[in-house]
Amino acid sequence: MPVLTDYARNLMVRALCARAPSLPTAVYAALGTGGTTSAGLAGEPAGNGYARQRVVFTGTGLQRNVEALRFVFTGAAGTLTHVGLFDAAAGGNALAFGPLVQTAPVSGAGTVTIAAEALTIDAE
Repeated sequence: MPVLTDYARNLMVRALCARAPSLPTAVYAALGTGGTTSAGLAGEPAGNGYARQRVVFTGTGLQRNVEALRFVFTGAAGTLTHVGLFDAAAGGNALAFGPLVQTAPVSGAGTVTIAAEALTIDAE
């Protein structure tokens, strides 16, 4: 997930300058159809059982998700192409986004899974 949003870049710069920003206390993964640096993830599904998933990272430098993330759908949601990180389970601020390794067509009930250690982020 190589793209940080403008919000996340501003957060990092303030932290580096000892301006004590309010850092996220939890991070949530979301699925969508694209994204921009100003808005973050785009095309996030609504309804059909979809919900953002809390994600815990580990590592030094490169961060990897500790557990598999399972997005459960009760109905169609289209073809999902991107994953994003947010600081809230709903709403909140977009932090980063990037393309999925493989697109996820959701044409009915089912689950989209991101394996443990498959979601990575670093500061490059």
